[in-house]
Amino acid sequence: QVQLVESGGGSVEAGGSLRLSCSASAYLYSMAWFRQAPGKEREGVAAIRSDGDTTTADSVKGRFTISKDHSRNTLYLQMNSLKPEDSAMYYCAATFSRVSMLSLLKTQEYQHWGQGTQVTVSS
Repeated sequence: QVQLVESGGGSVEAGGSLRLSCSASAYLYSMAWFRQAPGKEREGVAAIRSDGDTTTADSVKGRFTISKDHSRNTLYLQMNSLKPEDSAMYYCAATFSRVSMLSLLKTQEYQHWGQGTQVTVSS
């Protein structure tokens, strides 16, 4: 069974930055970050494929950057200019398959999930 372990969450002031990491126990072609705040639906934040294609949600475009270290099976999310509305539990997700660009931020595409790391942004 694939294991995904997130790290890097914490509490920061608005305007600050955090970098999340997700360590995977195997190589997976498509990986993504999702987040869920209390009372809200889980939403896709950013995703990346091993061919280099990425997609980012409109709500974080220009502020968040997703990247992957293929040799270490590690996914990253660089979060800059953080806002209070970014506060959520952030989850790493992955699948061995090559997810289509239009589906990269869809929860149902991912079989493997981490336990999450909390991000709290205060004003």
